[in-house]
Amino acid sequence: MSILGFLPVALFLIGLLYLDSFKLVSLRTLMILIFVGCAVAALSLAINNGLLAAGMERRTLMRFAAPVIEEILKAIPILWMLRTRRVGFLIDAAICGFAVGTGFALAENLYYLSTLAKAPPALWVVRGFGTAIMHGGTTAIFAIIGKSRQAIAGLLVAIVIHSMFNHFILSPAMTTLLIVIVFPPLVVLAFARSERLLQQWLGNGFDVDAALLKAMRSGQFAESNAGQYLQSLREHFDGAILADMFCYLQLHAELSLRAKGVLMMRENGFPVAKDAEVAEKLKELRYLKDSIGKTGELALSPLMHHAPADLWQLQVLGG
Repeated sequence: MSILGFLPVALFLIGLLYLDSFKLVSLRTLMILIFVGCAVAALSLAINNGLLAAGMERRTLMRFAAPVIEEILKAIPILWMLRTRRVGFLIDAAICGFAVGTGFALAENLYYLSTLAKAPPALWVVRGFGTAIMHGGTTAIFAIIGKSRQAIAGLLVAIVIHSMFNHFILSPAMTTLLIVIVFPPLVVLAFARSERLLQQWLGNGFDVDAALLKAMRSGQFAESNAGQYLQSLREHFDGAILADMFCYLQLHAELSLRAKGVLMMRENGFPVAKDAEVAEKLKELRYLKDSIGKTGELALSPLMHHAPADLWQLQVLGG
């Protein structure tokens, strides 16, 4: 029956991957995040044991200290991914967060299996359907809220849920039932909303980017509203910077179209081969971005179709 401590959270993670029709998270990234979650569990265990050795009561540790320590440590790799723009959509934020939580839960339950080999089946039901789903769910919630630039709020929500779970306000069986009823639907609803937003972006943004790129390549861009706006910036930027701004705008539109094309192909089940040019173009885009500076980016913002995904996501998508 100890298999129940491992199976539910693993199956739920597989379910999330199945629901992701865009296949945004690679298997390699997923395995790395699960391994990171295992490492976080080991570090959390060491810290918690250290606090117990220092004299902290186990009840205080379980109810207050452990939720703070564990949720902060689980959040760190996700926060790094968000800050370095390796997560483009709510969908992959949820998957990445749940993957870290899955690794944490698997390692934690493996530890308990080694120390509680003769535990009754009810314990593994609670740990598998309750504790493990809770660990995955809280980190997924942090990732979803953090993707909306509310990392502190997301972390507080995760800590509060974890702490309430450890307070055992309800019986272990009722708490487990509540986790199973609440967490999976919440994550699935976030998935559904994210997919709707992504579909809207693909539908609306494709035409905007295509029209802009066509105008820039036709030789008639100067006569368009966008071209006239760019020319009006001559009063504020010298010629070299203005040329870089034009190149930045054109390359941004091209890569944005490529990103949408990749996602559409993935959604429809077509394999997407890696394009060697993407890395060079992303490098060029970074150079142009540095060249025009924050002021140039701000000046170009009225002409750019802002998307929920960052173009650096192309590296993960396999461009």
